[in-house]
Formats: sequence, C-alpha cells, structure tokens
Amino acid sequence: MGHGLLSALHGARGRNASIIALDVRELAPDIRAHCDQAFIGDICDHPLLERLLAMYEIQEIYHLAALLSTRGEFAPETAHQVNVGGTLNLLHLAAEQARSHGRTVKFFFPSSIAVYGMPDLATKRASGSVREDQFCEPHTMYGCNKLAGEHLGRYYAHHYRKLAKDRIEHPVDFRSIRFPGIISAETMPSGGTSDYGPEMIHAAAAGRAYCCFVRGDSRIPFMTMPEAIDSTLRLMAAPRPVLRRCVYNVASFSPRADDFARLVRLAFPSAEIEFEPDLGRQSIIDSWPECCDDSAARADWGWTQSHTLESAFSGYLLPRISSRYSNTAATAPAGRAKAADMLKK
Repeated sequence: MGHGLLSALHGARGRNASIIALDVRELAPDIRAHCDQAFIGDICDHPLLERLLAMYEIQEIYHLAALLSTRGEFAPETAHQVNVGGTLNLLHLAAEQARSHGRTVKFFFPSSIAVYGMPDLATKRASGSVREDQFCEPHTMYGCNKLAGEHLGRYYAHHYRKLAKDRIEHPVDFRSIRFPGIISAETMPSGGTSDYGPEMIHAAAAGRAYCCFVRGDSRIPFMTMPEAIDSTLRLMAAPRPVLRRCVYNVASFSPRADDFARLVRLAFPSAEIEFEPDLGRQSIIDSWPECCDDSAARADWGWTQSHTLESAFSGYLLPRISSRYSNTAATAPAGRAKAADMLKK
C-alpha cells in the first residue's frame, strides 16, 4: 500500500509538497522518483527518527509499516515491538514536530478488521454489519497491536502529557481507517490471512492448482487497493471539524471464499481449486466480522466504494493479473474476454 500511496500523493500534489519516504528496503526506481528523499531504515531506529526530526519540518505522516497478522503469530513479541513500538516512535516524532513548529501534525494510521474478535461463528453470522465500537477483543497479536495503535493515536491527539505545565493542546491530528482485506492487482500476495482471493487468481493465471486455506463459506469484507488509497486521501483531506471520530470503518464487498473460486473458474475453466482449511488461519478469519458498518465514514467524509466483487474481478484484478502470465497457456485471451463479458452482464 505504501508504494501505491506514494504514487497517489505525488500525482495529487505535484511539486507543492516534499515527499520523504522511509522503508526497510531500497525503493524501486519508479517509486523512488516520486520522492524528494528516500531513506533505508527502520521505524524502531531512534537515532534515524531523531535525524529526520532535525532535518525536516514535517506536516503529515503516513505510517504504513507493520508485521502482518500471519507473520505476527509466529513472532508475536517482535510484532509488538515493530507495530506498537514503531507507532509510538512516530507519534512522538509528530508531537515533537508540533512542539518545534507550533503546528498540529496530521497522522494517518492504517488499522484493520483484525482489531475485532467475534466470540464464535454463530455470533459472527448473526451480527450483521459491525460498528467501530463492537467486538474489539482481537484474537491475534496484529489485532492487539492495531487496537493499541488506535488508542495511542487518541492519546497523542487529545491527552498527550496531560499533567505537564508546558503541554500543547492537540499536537497530533490522528486519523485512522480500519481496512478490510485489501486486494491488489499490482503486487504478489505475500501469505497474508486475507490473501486467499488473489492467490486463487494468480494460481489459475499461472496454470497452477490452488489449495485454499479457509472453508468455502468463509466471509469477510474486502476492498481493492485503489479504493484503499482513495479512502486514505479522502480522510486526510477532510476538514477536522467534520470528523466525529478518529477511527473509521470502510469496506466494499463481503464475498465468501467460494465466490472468489466461482469467478476464477469462470475466467479459467481449467482452474484447479480445492478447499483444505488450516485450523489456525481459519480461526483468525472466523474471528473477523462478515461485514463492517461504514456509515460514519460515508456521512462524515464522503466515503463510497467503487466496486462490487464482480466489477473488481472483471475490471481490475483479472486483466492486470492475467497480463503477468500472458505467455501461459492457461490464460487464453478468448476465455478471459468471455468471462469478463459474462461478469459485466
């Protein structure tokens, strides 16, 4: 998401603002070209952050670094150090910038539906659209970290150094979105808990069989990567007085896993897809809601989705992912065109 956001920020702002990037790896040249400066480093590196504090007058921070849910369960303590410690470091950086320059710093924090913890499958299915303040009892370290990040953001926004005589009011303008599963056609899925949908498409386009790690009836909310970036820019552009909360749900569609399989088989008739749930990863999916109530985001800052599952598949995912495997026999152009036409109908 960070790379897509860099491109979007560059396109939206042109040369009106400098973009400074920090990543643990060197950026690809085309992404690096969008930045005025790019540093290789870690958000847990205090000397590096102090250096950035001294070098720049920072007005906005987009904090996208994290260890995700699946990896976090293999190394929960490390996940906490990166996800909570790193967030704390950047919030402190924002507060110190506000103190130095006498101006509130905007701070975007991408939260996640992982903050939810449905107690059982029956409750999940009966709950319908879940609001921001319901079922916040996460089952994963990643979810715990994201919920902690939300609370830290509220603290820095409204209560930072409450007893200090030299405290400043509202040093940080903290804004957060609880993202659903995000589907990208530009990057390869990396084994995330919600990656089973795009993994099916990549496997079919490459002519490989795919074994899905969740049940066919598993349902969670999703959105496309362009929608995630658009929602971020919309929230950050909204005037502060219209925002009634710090954290907002957004979502586009809530398919079952076998809905993904149906569309993949329509596009790739020879696709081999089986469902063999992994008990651990299945339990994580079952703890996340089937649907999120995003009415607050719609009312406060005009969020609206761009896609249904079908339009996301036929207009965004299928053409771009198929182009990666255009020399593979499984991606016969006629079959793809027929599938896309059927989906549009």
